This record gives sequence, structure tokens and C-alpha cells, in this order.
Amino acid sequence: MISEASQRFPENARNALSDPSLQEVLKRVPGGFIGKRAAARRALPEFDAIRDAAREMKDHTLAHLDLYLEAFEAQARSAGSEVHWAETPADARRIVLEICHRAGARTVTKGKTMVGEEIALNEALEAEGIRPIETDLGEYIIQLRREPPSHIIAPAIHVSRQQVEESFRENHSGLDPDRSLPDPSSLQAEARAQLRGAYFAAEVGITGANFLVAETGETGLVTNEGNGDLTQSLARVHIVLAGIEKVVPTREAATAQLRILARSATGQEMSVYTTFSRGCRRAEDQDGPLESHVVLLDNGRSAMLSGGFRDALRCIRCGACLNHCPVYQSVGGHAYGTVYPGPIGAVVSPMLRGLRDTAHLPNASTFCGRCEAVCPMRIPLPAMMRTWRERAWSERITPARQRIGIGLWAWLARRPGLYRFAAGMGVAALRRMAGRRGSFRALPLAGGWTAHRDFPAPEGRRFLSMLRDRPK
Repeated sequence: MISEASQRFPENARNALSDPSLQEVLKRVPGGFIGKRAAARRALPEFDAIRDAAREMKDHTLAHLDLYLEAFEAQARSAGSEVHWAETPADARRIVLEICHRAGARTVTKGKTMVGEEIALNEALEAEGIRPIETDLGEYIIQLRREPPSHIIAPAIHVSRQQVEESFRENHSGLDPDRSLPDPSSLQAEARAQLRGAYFAAEVGITGANFLVAETGETGLVTNEGNGDLTQSLARVHIVLAGIEKVVPTREAATAQLRILARSATGQEMSVYTTFSRGCRRAEDQDGPLESHVVLLDNGRSAMLSGGFRDALRCIRCGACLNHCPVYQSVGGHAYGTVYPGPIGAVVSPMLRGLRDTAHLPNASTFCGRCEAVCPMRIPLPAMMRTWRERAWSERITPARQRIGIGLWAWLARRPGLYRFAAGMGVAALRRMAGRRGSFRALPLAGGWTAHRDFPAPEGRRFLSMLRDRPK
């Protein structure tokens, strides 16, 4: 279970750090994303101005979320879509299954949707005898491997090329064992050949949505593979799964987000495909679904509006905070044990699954601030992680060992004279123990550090001493 996996984050992280295959793959994260984002940002002088405008627009929308959702519903219904409201993941699963059963669906194609992961939709479909087929290449790979995504926009980033080939050979019954799959292009062609028929066989297509446009009732979707377009246009029934926070007032507001989304995610100016859809097939249309449904999920989002975490609802799921986070770069996404990993996951997961199940995640941060610095929507992620830490402390969720240690430090810190004396004695003892070597290969209470590198002995004067002697 996901909640149990997130409770095991320390163990998961240790296993990830000791997995040589995973560590080799994770080296690609900085080189593949960080440099490209930086170049894309430099190429757009008004990047920060667009960030500010997008943030202000989203804050306005969230302040009037009920009005914009009602406007979207009215416009979507006028275009022929049926709008469904789901308070919980169970509600969303029930709605989707009812639609699939009415359509007589045996096969469902899915464009990448994080809400689908959030509500565990694939498992629910399979339990009803309906075969879900992921059409995003990364999602397709991890579906074959029976794994959850490890990244918001690159779900199979943890999988090597050799592992992809092994999965294809194990699952593609018609694949000639003598056929060579030497590079990503050949693997992509093999996946395309497998998926092509699924688009035509599926009775229902399910996609996510990057935007819900209140002005027009449109849903907006960005992809790089075209799978979203095929999923929603070829099946008889199209279902859009989206969180209620995805609504924007106008197309212009969506465009502002589009200008910073791909640049922040992959360093592209725009995603290859940007598709706005409204309703179902009309008489003059050559393709499109005969039925259109939009399922709007709450799942704790309304509570975030008034619970001090409203800013997190500005997230446009670009993954920039993951790409720049030193913790994510070290352990990957599966260690978090949640649908949303990385800094944004550390903020939203306690709201979605409860703090007791996810209390380790807000501590999975160095507080270096890189996540906030690169967030296109300027979400104050470190501040919100700190709030969760404080709540975990006040609700006595923090482990007893940590509470005792911090309690002893606080007791000492409230007695400055005793604190200075104890700190001086401790520094002197560490210097004597280090001797000429000047560092420690092992040190009590610092095993997490010394397991990977030496711990340097204190040098020079103590901070409080320098602060006292600083010119006034």
C-alpha cells in the first residue's frame, strides 16, 4: 500500500542509495533537465514577468474557485459534455467504472494522468475485467513492469534502456527474439507498433487535463507524443480526469501557463502537442468521441484552500522542483512511496493521505531552496514543508528519539552560559579525538554522514565567539 511505502521512506532511501543500477540512471536527471531549463529561461527575457502574471492569475482563480468551476461546468455542459463531481478517490473510481460499464468497455486507453494514479484507477479497472492500456511511452513501460511512476513528467526515468528492452521481450509475444533493439528509436518503434491497434480497439479513452477553461468549457492537454489526441479522438467515449484546481478563467490565462510549463519541465519552448477539446463529436466533425465526460476530483483540495497550503494548488505539474532537488536526485521517486514525489509531493501528500502516513516526507529536504527558486508558479515549498514539520511535532508524530534529542538541545539553548560551556567542551573534545588527521571516519550519532564520507573536525573560532567580537 502507498501509505505503508511512505512510512518506510528512511528504509526506502537507504535501499535506493545502495542500488548501483538506480544510481547510474539518476545521474541523468541533472544533465537531462537542469541545463535545458536554464537555457530556455535565458532565451525568454520576460520569463520571470510571466511567472508573476501566472501566479497572480492562479491566486485570483483559487480565491474564486467555486465561481470558475460553476462557469466551466455550465460551458462544458452546453458543449455536450457531462460533468461529474468526485469528492474522494472512491467516488471518482465509481464514476469512471459506471461510464465504462455503460459503454460495454473491455479495453480502455489512457493518456498520462496523475489523477488516474492518485485514485488507483488501473487497479480498479482490472478488478472489473477491463484492460487499461497506458499510451504515454513512459507510463507504458512502467505498466509492463508493474511499477508506479517515479517522476511527474518522466514516469520511467528510473529505468535503463536495457531494462526497457527486457520488459518488451518479456511482454511482447510477437517480438522476434532475433530482432535487434539497439537504441531508443528502435524501442520507441516497437512500442508504437504495439499501441497502434489499441487506440482503435478501445471503447473508452481516458486522459488528464492541464487546464479547464471556464470561459469556454474546454479542457487543455499537453503531450510530446500525440497519444493524448489519439486516446480522446478515436474511442467512442472520452473521459477527462482532473483536479478541481486545474480551472483557469480564460484561454489567455492558459496561454500564460503554457509559456512557462514546457520551459520549466523539459526546456522546450512548447510541448509538441497542445490540444484544447470541447464536448463530443458534432455532425460536421470527421472524428471525435460520441460521449464526453469530465470528472472533477476534490480529494482534499478544498481543505487546502483554507488550511495554509493554498499556494500548493498553483502547481502545474512541471516537475522542476524534483529535477533540482538534491534528495530526489539521490533516491529517485519510488523512495517517497507516494503518487507525487519530491518537494511538491512532500507538501501535498500529507493533505491527500494524512500526515501520520507521510510525516517522513517533509523531512526529506535539505532546505536549500532550489525547489522554490525554479518553481514557475513561485510556490513557497520549503515554508510549507516546515509547517508540516511543526504540525508533526505538535501532534507528537515525530519519533520519540528525535523529540528527546531536540528537547535536550532546546533545554540547553535556553541557558546561554551552560550552552557556551557545553559547546566549548564538545569542540575541544572533537579536536583532540580527530588529532592530526582533522576528520572522523566514524562518529556516534553521525553514521548517516560517515557511512559515505569523512566528518571534518571543527576548525577556527566558534560562531558565537565571532558574533560577540563583531564590531557594533
